[in-house]
Amino acid sequence: MALLLYRLLYPLAFLLAAPFYVARLLRRERGRSAQAKPAGYHLGIAQRFGRYGSEFRAQLANGPAPVWLCSISVGETIVALKLARALRQQNPAARIVISVTTSTGYELLLREKADWLIAIYNPLDFRFAARAALNVVRPKSLVLIEGGIWPNLLTLARSRGVRTVLASARLSPRSEQRWRIFRWLAAPVWRLFDLVCIPTNEDAARFASIGVPADRMKQTGNIKFDNAGSDAPSREAEFRTLIEPLGFHGEIIVAGSTWAPEEKALAAVLGELRSEWPDLRLIIVPRHVERADEVARSLAPLRVARRSQPFTGEADILLVDTTGELRDWYRFATIVFIGKSLPGVAEVGGQNVGEPAALGLPVVFGPHMENFHELTTQLLANGAAVQVGEAPALTHVLRAMLSDSKRQTAMGQRARETLAPHQGATTRTVALLN
Repeated sequence: MALLLYRLLYPLAFLLAAPFYVARLLRRERGRSAQAKPAGYHLGIAQRFGRYGSEFRAQLANGPAPVWLCSISVGETIVALKLARALRQQNPAARIVISVTTSTGYELLLREKADWLIAIYNPLDFRFAARAALNVVRPKSLVLIEGGIWPNLLTLARSRGVRTVLASARLSPRSEQRWRIFRWLAAPVWRLFDLVCIPTNEDAARFASIGVPADRMKQTGNIKFDNAGSDAPSREAEFRTLIEPLGFHGEIIVAGSTWAPEEKALAAVLGELRSEWPDLRLIIVPRHVERADEVARSLAPLRVARRSQPFTGEADILLVDTTGELRDWYRFATIVFIGKSLPGVAEVGGQNVGEPAALGLPVVFGPHMENFHELTTQLLANGAAVQVGEAPALTHVLRAMLSDSKRQTAMGQRARETLAPHQGATTRTVALLN
């Protein structure tokens, strides 16, 4: 009954949301029009409806059945790539298909330039589109990443004997509350998974409360937080050659996945602190790179260098207007600020605090970290992070942290210790996929 209701309501929801979705897609593409795209880049409109070109069909026509990893945007795609690399390391003959929803995620996959990796867009969760995708991909297993759940795709996959897995399962307090209210609808959907990989054993009760059978849950840790031992090649040396001519020699604040008006608030903080730390610099990595022009304008009159454009002389701020590089920019941080966390942003909830914490970096964030509530609580309890109530408090907090290098080191060490249970999550997940 629950799945039937979903199939009846999904087309209506799609028709209502389609104009907004298309408008957002086109707006983001216009914002990124000046950026160079890798060969093969496109928006994949046909693929979203289950229509694939002859080249893609030929890639999958012969050979062993692939593992199909379904992600959504850049963050989930990075998780999917980590899983894909680990699967290939275990079995060099393995074939991997990774699908994405956003064009930025697709661009990230194309930049990987791996001949064993096939990149596509996710089909919309219409039965005809999901069926067409399954007919072409013919996976041996379907692995959804974090929170992307498509009932029609899952149902059709299971009917074909395809193993269905939710890897690095994510359940925010808000999502848990919604699922629990409609548990009679939620439980049948969650039972479509053969395996749900939960972050910690403490999460078992929460997932059970929304209908996940206990015998289908396995504790693996969160792959997104499994960063300390990542096998992704580091670009630190490459990036250092970019920032040294800009005068980035002293303390650096790296602001990750920011939203408006956080960039402007951070620029004001930089201006206040430069009298005490003349060499202090700021690296800003917006959550949506199509906002780069808007962000650059909001930072005037400070000297702003764009990652994608030539710049002569020293700069006060580096604006990273490219995708998939945040982890390596974090490596230059004296202190990290987590975006989407200050009051006043269009959406609140916070971005991934685990990535810089796993790298042993002291982190600061605003009051809105609901999307990472459990980890945030642990970091604060362990003295591994600092939370501010509003933007004006950032100046006082960052001044205190910049003045105490021993505190920075201690916070970073405690951050690593907090993330320790998640190290090895990728390896543990891959072991369960076979």
